[in-house]
Amino acid sequence: MTNQTDRPLLTVLLFASLIVCISMGIRHTFGLFLAPMTQDHGWSREVFALAIALQNLAWGASQPFFGLIADRYGARRVLWAGAALYALGLAGMAWATSGTGLAASAGLLIGLAQSGTTYSVVFSAMSRLLPPARISWAMGIVAAAGSFGQFLMVPVGAGMIGGIGWFGTLLGFSLLALAMVPLGAALTRGLQPGAAHAGQSAMAAVREALGERSFLLLATGYFVCGFQVVFMGVHLPSYLLDKGFSANLGMTSLALIGLFNIAGTFLVGHCGTIYPKRYLLAFIYAMRSVVIVAFLVAPLTPLSVYLFSAAIGMLWLSTVPPTNAIVAQVFGVRYFGMLSGFVFLSHQVGSFLGAWLGGKLFDATGSYDVVWGICIALGIIAALANLPIDERNLEARRTAVAGRA
Repeated sequence: MTNQTDRPLLTVLLFASLIVCISMGIRHTFGLFLAPMTQDHGWSREVFALAIALQNLAWGASQPFFGLIADRYGARRVLWAGAALYALGLAGMAWATSGTGLAASAGLLIGLAQSGTTYSVVFSAMSRLLPPARISWAMGIVAAAGSFGQFLMVPVGAGMIGGIGWFGTLLGFSLLALAMVPLGAALTRGLQPGAAHAGQSAMAAVREALGERSFLLLATGYFVCGFQVVFMGVHLPSYLLDKGFSANLGMTSLALIGLFNIAGTFLVGHCGTIYPKRYLLAFIYAMRSVVIVAFLVAPLTPLSVYLFSAAIGMLWLSTVPPTNAIVAQVFGVRYFGMLSGFVFLSHQVGSFLGAWLGGKLFDATGSYDVVWGICIALGIIAALANLPIDERNLEARRTAVAGRA
């Protein structure tokens, strides 16, 4: 393993943050395209929702492999390939004229692109550039940058859609995605692959992780995170439209979620250096259920939407730093990209169901009530799942057991 500790901390954070800001910023605008694209093409909401659901599934299914490639051969080429796929997928989404075309572009290509340009790969590079004591804090900073990307890109995307239409906006985003190529080169300058061919194999690392109860509990919680976040990100603007509000309120809601999550994610990343991360995760999931219940029982007004967006924004991506920090803390950074990718796969299975079921159950029942109820129940399950997680490093556990023998 090679740690480039001579790289200035702020330089690493800057380039990592810009990559995640662009990748996650574009991703969080997709809910804005649902209404205009389905109306212009005459598609049902399920067609669009299925494509976004496939995107999340492709992202999750490929993430362990992209993470392993980054671990073994370095993150630079993975970031470059991800940026190219992102640009191609956005352009293909603009020209898609059928549900199949939309699924191939917005679903498969962009899903693969996000595997190469988001947290697992970027964090894999960071874990070798920064001292272990700063990892949770640094992950909080970079995850907050993803939230800033949402805050920035949602109003930008809405303005572009209103000005040049959804087609031109997608092409503009396609060009923006290519900016991640030079940013990836800057982040990974001089960084060597971390997982040498000698020692523990990748398959042995996977078997070791899957044999750990805490790893499975962590993945269970992340499944819930994916379901909730993607359901709300994709369907909240349309939910508000159905209730008689303007499209501007939906755009503002997503932007506020991104704004408040900057603070929430940074705060949780910092708290992860002080408090047990499993307790932070349990609190986040429990509070999501409380906030959703309050939103649904209160009279629906612009003010209640703003308050909900601020509250849920504080909890939005704040699961990312403690979840990934636990993986690094328990299993080390040797195969961090791959193992965090497996946890993220669980997240994306939840994301698939959150996006798809949102459209499927809406078409079947005419409302989102059932899916809101599922979100509440899952939040409670995730809170309970995280409480018994053991955060101790595996080597430290073995040393302690040997010392008692």
